[in-house]
Amino acid sequence: MRRFSLWLRGRPIVADSILAALLLFLDALGVGDESNKVVYLIFSVILPLPLILRRVYPRAVAAAMLVLSLVNTLIGYLIDVQSADHVALIGLGVMLYTLVAYVGRRDGLVFLAFLALDLALSVVLLDQPRGGDLAMSALIYALCWTLAEFNGARHAYDAEVAARLAVADYDKERRAHDAVAAERTRIARELHDVVAHAVSVIIVQADGAKYALRQDPDTAERALATIAGTGRDALRELRRTVTLLRTEHAPQLLPQHGSAGIAKLAQMMREAGLAVDLELTGELDDIAPEVSLGVHRIVQESLTNTLRHAGAEPKAVVRVHRREDDILVEVVDSGGVPAQGYPGAEIPGAGMGLVGMRERVAVLGGTLHAGRLDDGRWQVRADLPLRTEAE
Repeated sequence: MRRFSLWLRGRPIVADSILAALLLFLDALGVGDESNKVVYLIFSVILPLPLILRRVYPRAVAAAMLVLSLVNTLIGYLIDVQSADHVALIGLGVMLYTLVAYVGRRDGLVFLAFLALDLALSVVLLDQPRGGDLAMSALIYALCWTLAEFNGARHAYDAEVAARLAVADYDKERRAHDAVAAERTRIARELHDVVAHAVSVIIVQADGAKYALRQDPDTAERALATIAGTGRDALRELRRTVTLLRTEHAPQLLPQHGSAGIAKLAQMMREAGLAVDLELTGELDDIAPEVSLGVHRIVQESLTNTLRHAGAEPKAVVRVHRREDDILVEVVDSGGVPAQGYPGAEIPGAGMGLVGMRERVAVLGGTLHAGRLDDGRWQVRADLPLRTEAE
């Protein structure tokens, strides 16, 4: 029965057709007591018919039911029969319930006023209903109104719950989409930081080795050794990054670069032809892995950009200063423009380096400034809080 009820709930016309057929059947049972059986049967059929569409066109069906009731009363008066007394007239109470529950109290009050007029007309023309019948009619209409109020409140509650569920589903889908987008951004940022740095160094060293191959074999050999070392380091970083991306993100698995990692990075860039002055102050080896990796990536990306864009004799000053609550990372380069023929002059950039740095700093809850100083040098300055949001 519950399954059948749920099936009917989604098919209001079917349910209301069953209601109309039931009223027709009950009304037809009283035909034996009527003097004019034909008229009685006609009204037994037509009185319940509008109920089939009561939830589809409630106002129109209510008007039709009132008209049919009035016509039934008038015909009963004209042919002087008791054909106005029909069980199917319970449909008027059903329509009162429908208007109050599905349309509103205002329409229900208007319909109730017309019902009172119909009852008054029955009393005047047919001398019915009598006192007991009037009380019964009033009780039925009051019961229909009360049921409509309860049912209307339940429908409003169900609608509110459905709306909240829809909002919750939408919010869930949006959060899932944002999580996927954030993860893709994280993957792109990590791969860019590893690959762009290593490939830039390799290209610069390869071009330098090509120029020095015949005139200065020792320089070419050192360049090739730098290429090999950079490639191995990049491969290790890629393997470590892919391993992290394949598993659930765990901060303790992130590489802890610290002061030694920054020093090694500066030395690697010196071997690539970039003059780097390094200033490290404060304890940098016991900070959170996310912050340590952030410091390393900012320095790495800044020096890589310097190698690409700061001229034929690029220089950079790197300052990493641990303060009480945060870490200051500052990289200032010579700010030149690569000369034609210089190995770094033809290394194209995707323009994602600064974007990646800003995203990384934003994730760590810090601030980043990147731009040209008054004297023409380029500065990257980041302030990273020592405590991450997760901590």
